[in-house]
This record gives sequence, C-alpha cells and structure tokens, in this order.
Amino acid sequence: MARTKKKLPSLNASSMADISFLLLTFFLLVSSMDTDSGLARRLPPPPQDEENLQEMKIQKRNLLVILVNANNETMVRSEEGTEWYSNQDELLGKGGKTALKDKVIEFVLNTNNSELLPIVTEKEFDAPIGVVPVTEQHVVSLQNDATTSYKTYIAVQNELVRAYNELRQAGAKKYFNNDYENLLEPQQKLIQELYPQKISEAEPKNFSRGDN
Repeated sequence: MARTKKKLPSLNASSMADISFLLLTFFLLVSSMDTDSGLARRLPPPPQDEENLQEMKIQKRNLLVILVNANNETMVRSEEGTEWYSNQDELLGKGGKTALKDKVIEFVLNTNNSELLPIVTEKEFDAPIGVVPVTEQHVVSLQNDATTSYKTYIAVQNELVRAYNELRQAGAKKYFNNDYENLLEPQQKLIQELYPQKISEAEPKNFSRGDN
C-alpha cells in the first residue's frame, strides 16, 4: 500500500505588511533626533521690499563671504574689505597673509566693536560665564565652484573648523581652566552656546559658465 505524503500547511503572511508598518510607525514616534548636532547653517533673509533695504545694509556687516573659484583661489569678503588666498599655504598664514582661521576668529569676536564687523550685543549665560559681549547674528557663508578641487575645498573647511575649535578652547581655558575636550558634557554645551558654529554652505556653482 503506497504511503501518502502529508502536505505542510502554508504560512499565512497576509498580515505581515500591516505588522511591519505598525512597527515602523512605533519607532518613528518614540525615536528622538538630536537637532543640536552638526553645524548651524543659516543666512539672513533677503529683503522683500524697499522698507527692508536699511535692515539689509545693517545685516551685511554680520556676513563673512568665502568663495572658492575654479582656480582653487579663495576670496574672503566682509565689510572691512576683500582678501585673496592663492593657495593652501596662504590659507595657513604663510607668505605674509593673515591665516583664514585668524580672520574668522577676528570676525566672530569683533573685539574692538568695529562698525564693519558683526553687531556686538550682551548676552547672559549660565555660571561661570555670566553676561558677556557676543556677535550673535554673525554668519560665515561658504560657496565653491563646481570644479574646485576637493583638496582645496577640504583645506578651507578645515580652517573654518579650526577657528571655532580655537575659540572654544580659549573659552574652556578662561571659564573652566581646562581643555575643551576634557570638559564635562554640560560644560561643553555651555561653551558651544557661547561660540556656536554659524556656517552656511551654499550649493556649488559653475561660475566660469555664468551660473547665478
């Protein structure tokens, strides 16, 4: 007598899609994203009408424009004037140039309260900082040509980061008598509030082609 093979019942997977969707929704609802990490990238809004022209004139002093062209030359422009860097050595302050890092630090601090540099206001921070002058509205705007070499682009980026790192290191030494990297997390956040990275990076353009 021939044996009959028993057929295994098939698995009903019709509800798997619903279960997966519910799990995805659950994790999206309960997960939190760190909105304070990374660079604060923002630019002052453009004027919408004639009434805002005077406001825009005031805001221009808060803006440091950095453009890197197709020849890997870097232009740094503020209301104080324009500086050109022909190569990476000049970016570092060689050849009689002021290092890009130092120009950014000077711009952010505006120690002498120059009318050509960002507006200085007093702001109160938690102890031990207290009330100190800051350039809360300053912005560093970076844009490069689409054909800029990656090496030059990274060199400029590194100098911007170095500027803010030096500011935070100096703040850590002044207020906590310690290196920034050795501070406790609440102390580091306080120094970050004192010297926030305000770098706005625009989309690369092909300036040689006449892109606007």
